[in-house]
Amino acid sequence: MADIHASARPRSNAARICTIIAFVFAALAIFLSPLIFGVLGLILGIVGAVLGDKPLGWYAAAASVVGAIIGAVLVAALLN
Repeated sequence: MADIHASARPRSNAARICTIIAFVFAALAIFLSPLIFGVLGLILGIVGAVLGDKPLGWYAAAASVVGAIIGAVLVAALLN
């Protein structure tokens, strides 16, 4: 049997939905608004990880930060 600790939180559908939306916001941060979508993706990735979608939630949060940075660099390059 699987050894699940009592403190481990099972993954819910809400956690997976938050994680998926965070990945979508990470992509939108590159093309539309890096600040808004980057921050929203970061928050939703953390919420997804806390709700139980552990590895993907943290990856989505990191992808949102990277997407915001890439989007900001692209905006700066286009404006100069």
